[in-house]
Amino acid sequence: MQYYVSDADGLGGRLRTSPADFRVRELESFAVVPVDADPGGYQHVVLRVTLDNVETNAFAGALSDRLGISRERVSWAGTKDKRAITTQLFSVDGIDPVDVPDVPGAEIEVIGRAGRPVLFGDLAGNAFEITVREIPVAEPAATALDISDALGEFAGTSAAGDTIAVPNYFGQQRFGSRRPVTHEVGLAIARGDWEGAVLAYVGNPHDREPEATQAAREYVEETRDWAGAIERFPRALGYERAMCQRLAENGGVEPTDYREALETLPSNLQSLMVNAAQSYLFNLILSERLERGLPFDRPVPGDVVCFRDSDAPDDLALPDTDRLQRVTSERVATVERHCERGRAFVTAPLVGTETELADGEPGEIERSVLESIDIEQSAFDLPGAFDSTGTRRAIQVRTNLTIEEVAADALAIDFSLPKGSYATVLLREYLKTDPEALS
Repeated sequence: MQYYVSDADGLGGRLRTSPADFRVRELESFAVVPVDADPGGYQHVVLRVTLDNVETNAFAGALSDRLGISRERVSWAGTKDKRAITTQLFSVDGIDPVDVPDVPGAEIEVIGRAGRPVLFGDLAGNAFEITVREIPVAEPAATALDISDALGEFAGTSAAGDTIAVPNYFGQQRFGSRRPVTHEVGLAIARGDWEGAVLAYVGNPHDREPEATQAAREYVEETRDWAGAIERFPRALGYERAMCQRLAENGGVEPTDYREALETLPSNLQSLMVNAAQSYLFNLILSERLERGLPFDRPVPGDVVCFRDSDAPDDLALPDTDRLQRVTSERVATVERHCERGRAFVTAPLVGTETELADGEPGEIERSVLESIDIEQSAFDLPGAFDSTGTRRAIQVRTNLTIEEVAADALAIDFSLPKGSYATVLLREYLKTDPEALS
């Protein structure tokens, strides 16, 4: 994320001084039947779960452990931040609702049954209630209004008064909040470097980690002593320990040994590694577009646009990337009007084996970024959960928001975003601070 599109000074300030300052609620888009429906046809029990400072994957692991089932039988629509209070849907395959256990840090409500699991993307979006504290500027509300005015210029001529638009970057959390290496793992996987992928995950110490963890990662890189590494990694780092255990068992000699180590990760995390690599490429492409002075709120010849999802809530501008159209010189003015009205969005690729790249200068940018990173589309033809056909993603996200001064140095900012967009990316334009400080 290399660019701000607003010129106004930032607020500074801090996020997440407590989990209660960062509240997220899914805008649900998943049909359920009553809990007493026939379990033969509706074997998935659907839960609405509120987590207090608990990471999504950690809750799924704790829930499956208490139920005595495979973690693969627990699924959800979207991974949420840990240091927050989040409300989201989960489903569990083949359990009796009365067996749903208590889990520390979680309020669990059984809301019904479904004939299939809740899958990634089974939501319309998320509603956020966020408090920014310790703002150092003298008049934070006035500063925030200046930024909103600047961002409103990108929201289209027919936008309502409080509508703003920002580049739809992937946020820091996509790559690892404390240790942003997930995309490095994914890029190594795409290049067929299974050993490099394992070392990027298990090694690769970061100075934001505890000293003992850094020392364990350094030991891995220096020795490749997998059995010894198990003893050094804290028990909380279960994924690292599981990889080391598999390598100690297999010998860590052949590329397949390292691939099998990565496959000890839950399947959703295997996919996440490759998705993070795609997200990194997307951010680079979007940054290069802005660097060249191309707009993110309207098309140029060669762009590929998608249209607004007609089934989404009226107040949520949700792009439908299954409805794509190439923009020719003759069609630019027409498509631009659709973009101004929030009916269409310019896209960039989440590169996979079947992703259609753009034409013209946008296509040149996409191909040059892939070349600079030494990645081809065919690289995403991968085994199992690592495989990805790719898609395209809107490069603009727009929303209505409200800002309220709750203290002399604190603002409450409320807004909703379509699925896949990051609150911290929107807040980045307001705070203009280190991206790691937003994670």
